[in-house]
Amino acid sequence: MEERYDENGNLKERFVDSKNGIEYVLQRNYYIPNIVAPSNIKNFRLGKYGRLRLNYLKANKKAEYMILQMENKLQKHLMDVDSTATKRVNAIIKELAKKENVTEELKANNQLEWVRENE
Repeated sequence: MEERYDENGNLKERFVDSKNGIEYVLQRNYYIPNIVAPSNIKNFRLGKYGRLRLNYLKANKKAEYMILQMENKLQKHLMDVDSTATKRVNAIIKELAKKENVTEELKANNQLEWVRENE
């Protein structure tokens, strides 16, 4: 607690907690942790499969979810699952389209046939 106060007994604008090493910033009367996501995670938007994995972990694997969250690995795990699943689904769709002879040309020329082939 002493690290929060300066030599005059006033609250410091910033301080680093010696227990956990996290920097805190004073906002009004509260200290907010100054936590920043890594640069490779900041601009990533979680897709369908990442959100599905998150819901699955929360509902069925609570211990694994908590461990990933406490170790600050949850976001990276969800990103990996999302990108891997998206790549796999796209590969399967391309493979099935090639197998069924469904092309963009067919879609442009004969949409009804294209829809019939996709069913």
